[in-house]
Amino acid sequence: MWEGKIDMAARRQVTNKLRGQYRNATKVERGKILDRVVSTTGMGRSTARRMLTGARLPDPADQVDGRTLRPRGFSDDARALLEHVWALMGMPCGKYLVVMADQWLPLLIAAGDLDKPFATDEAVTQLGAMSAATVDRYLKPARDRMRIKGVATTKPSPLLRNSISIRTCADEAPDAPGVIEADTVAHCGPTLIGEFARTLTMTDLVTGWTENCSIRNNASKWITDGIAELQQRFPFAMTVFDSDCGSEFINHEVAAWLQDRDIEQTRSRPYQKNDQAHVESKNNHVVRKHAFYWRYDTAAELELLNRLWRLVSLRLNLFTPTKKAIGYTATADGRKKRIYDKPATPWQRLQASGVLDAQQLSTVAARIDGINPADLTRQINAIQMQLLDLAKTKTDVLAAARHIDLEALQPSIDRLAKTK
Repeated sequence: MWEGKIDMAARRQVTNKLRGQYRNATKVERGKILDRVVSTTGMGRSTARRMLTGARLPDPADQVDGRTLRPRGFSDDARALLEHVWALMGMPCGKYLVVMADQWLPLLIAAGDLDKPFATDEAVTQLGAMSAATVDRYLKPARDRMRIKGVATTKPSPLLRNSISIRTCADEAPDAPGVIEADTVAHCGPTLIGEFARTLTMTDLVTGWTENCSIRNNASKWITDGIAELQQRFPFAMTVFDSDCGSEFINHEVAAWLQDRDIEQTRSRPYQKNDQAHVESKNNHVVRKHAFYWRYDTAAELELLNRLWRLVSLRLNLFTPTKKAIGYTATADGRKKRIYDKPATPWQRLQASGVLDAQQLSTVAARIDGINPADLTRQINAIQMQLLDLAKTKTDVLAAARHIDLEALQPSIDRLAKTK
């Protein structure tokens, strides 16, 4: 009878010891030896017979692992260079980083930002040869440490809802720039009590051009002032203003401001975030990524935020590519699959749209000349550190009073300290 299983090393020792006896034994004796081996090791009878009659396996103490490890495709210098460039680029995903490298690396080399011991010619060459999947795999530990969450503050407004057209995610996509999605993000920290800054985000559906500004609160006066300011920053005219059903947008003051300028106002369906997928994505990887989840409620913090968004706008619109969904295809098992175009910066998409004349194109192009994108990143990080110095203590006090754990923010703080 089977008495219990033992590990493979012990099985080898048993079968090696009995191999000679088994070969010289009679048929009846071999059966008894097999019974002993099966009972001792827990192996099946055919497995025990194969180990007793086959080639002698080395004992575990004598065994040498003959396997050869696959050589590493990229050196330690290349991986260090990848993390350095990734931080300077503003931490994009792998699919965007490999596209950005063609534009960024020459600028970084010319500006001396790659004058590091690990930035050898071989490391730069290896970085250029990395695939998007390899980039994401190497950067996964750093990216995982930065996942944090915030508080939702949108409250549906009953005003004017029946008089404002609904635009859904199923509607036909626009073919010319000018259809703008808008949303706000609250910089309230762990509590909604009191007055705190909000960041207004507006993004164009065709080009992906995005602008941000921070306002004192979500009163209609500040919302309309913010919309007016951001409208001036877009290099093309706004024809449609699309928002969610929040009361900061669905009110008579905002509606009148848009009507006076012959701008159509539309809204999403309540609680359907996918209707505003473009700007909702910016709430995370633009606003929260750069301004974090601290509480900002002073004039000094508001001024720093608006300085920050000017720099973010330059890096995001002129130097950071994005992808656009252009249709669907079917997989081998019949499932629908999204098709995306090649990554391109909002500026490149704007050029391809053909809506700007030669003078407008030269005006925008002049903004790019002489800009080192790594300098933008350093200035962004410097402002972020000032914001953290101003807001961290009071946010921690508010969180402690409400028994909220903000430890998830620490990796982001550590990352900023390293890239400053």
